[in-house]
Amino acid sequence: MTKPEISWSDFEKIDLRSGTIISAKDFLEARNPSYKLEIDFGDLGIKKSSAQITELYSKEALTGMQILAVVNFPKKQIANFFSECLVLGVYGENKEVTLLTTSLPVKNGLEVG
Repeated sequence: MTKPEISWSDFEKIDLRSGTIISAKDFLEARNPSYKLEIDFGDLGIKKSSAQITELYSKEALTGMQILAVVNFPKKQIANFFSECLVLGVYGENKEVTLLTTSLPVKNGLEVG
């Protein structure tokens, strides 16, 4: 099932950027197994995110990984943590998340389009 069609101007409102994960820590207070991530978005600075990606990724494997994220959502409080961006991934058959990454190294903070 697909979602409703959107206009190009709707898509242009989403600020998708490249970033590099600089730290990943266990998020023990979250209801579902999660990590607290710090992501470097270059000129946009470092943003935090909560991500339910523990099934496929270790904290060590995440550090240094380039990812894609939405950076213009309002902050969202999850337990005692404020998530500042949404890391993008693909849901597998069992709802495990495979992160969207770049195929080659790119500068942090570049726009996706």
